[in-house]
Amino acid sequence: MEGKVIVITSGKGGVGKTTATASIGAALALEENRVVVVDMDIGLRNLDVVMGLENRIVFTVVDAVNGVCDIKQAAIKDRRIKDLYLIPASQSDNKDVLEAEGMIKLCGELRKQFDYVIIDCPAGIEKGFQNAVAAVDEAIVLCTPEVSAVRDADRIIGLLYARSITPKLIINRIIPQMVERGDMLSHDDVVEVLSIELLGLVPLDENVVVSTNTGIPAVLQKNSPAGEAFQRIAKRINGDVDLPFEIPRTNRGLWKKLAQKIGMRRRGA
Repeated sequence: MEGKVIVITSGKGGVGKTTATASIGAALALEENRVVVVDMDIGLRNLDVVMGLENRIVFTVVDAVNGVCDIKQAAIKDRRIKDLYLIPASQSDNKDVLEAEGMIKLCGELRKQFDYVIIDCPAGIEKGFQNAVAAVDEAIVLCTPEVSAVRDADRIIGLLYARSITPKLIINRIIPQMVERGDMLSHDDVVEVLSIELLGLVPLDENVVVSTNTGIPAVLQKNSPAGEAFQRIAKRINGDVDLPFEIPRTNRGLWKKLAQKIGMRRRGA
């Protein structure tokens, strides 16, 4: 049985797509899958840093597509998580160096060797996007609860539908306090506008900054709300469709109940 190729895209940069790619790839590998994450952000390359593998790069996805090396040479094995690999992007080339046909061929080979191929798509809707989605089976659109991000996500969703790809949605960097005050779109607002299936809800989490700086995936960090959210997302991707959603919330309700109890005791004293 061949593996599945999934692209993670956004339309808008800066929404956490690379961190999500690393976290979902790591979480799927922890679910005992053979996983490769592929950085398609040619010319920039950040996925290797987020995964802590920047010092082990010899070959890149450009080399693999152009036949300079084979897949085994380009794929860097993570030393902490069994069966997790990275094929990095090239910093010295630009997006025009690759064609869709090359990515289709590469993905065909990767399907035979891995259960999941997770592609980190560059922001935008130009050639980098077209190459990244050329051979995918599924797409995940990452969006933050901001009007500009939702608008750009809607544009990307239209392009995916035009390619007969039905995307799913992850809402990232949710701040419950702002949602409760009405200063941030709720997940219901975002889902209503974009009208695609929800795959997961990820709260804003300072542990993600630590993860990015240290190269340790959030799913390996203890007490990381974002890491736990990405683990649940991976389980859904892996077939656990009945796993309930956990909506990021504040502890305001708990404190309110405690305050009421204290108040009642004081009145009765």
